[in-house]
Amino acid sequence: MLQDDCTPTHIDRTARQGWLRLLSHAPLDLLECELGALTGPHPQWLRRPEIGLVMVQGRIGGTGARFNLGEVTVTRCALRTDPGRITCREVGVAYVLGRSVRHAELAATADALLQDPLTRDRIPSNLLDRIAASLDSEHAKRRAQIRATRVEFFTVARESGATDAP
Repeated sequence: MLQDDCTPTHIDRTARQGWLRLLSHAPLDLLECELGALTGPHPQWLRRPEIGLVMVQGRIGGTGARFNLGEVTVTRCALRTDPGRITCREVGVAYVLGRSVRHAELAATADALLQDPLTRDRIPSNLLDRIAASLDSEHAKRRAQIRATRVEFFTVARESGATDAP
């Protein structure tokens, strides 16, 4: 990919998918704290943040035929970073669940900066690790809440120790 007399950049697709996933699920306060100053006053908008609906699909049992589950609100945007501050301007994109325009802007800015090896050092080196740790602790809390409210139903067959079911 060549842009504005820059050297070609080759991005590992799976690495980019990973950081886009982390950025889209990251807590907004963490992104704001770390990336708020990097957004710049005038990014070049390719697609201003806009809010819309996306149809989500499910599968029965995770393997069955797809069916439309419902719609969710999504905010998306695409931008190039501030041309006055960065020489090689990569395109950053973001899709974020919900209506947070600021979250989408911060995630797209981080995506653009992470794509270019010359600007990658502007992102705090452990930001993606901290986001992953934050998401893991949130999921662990949710799992603990679910376990605490789980109801076990006992049947006569289970209580008698019968393992053969007709």
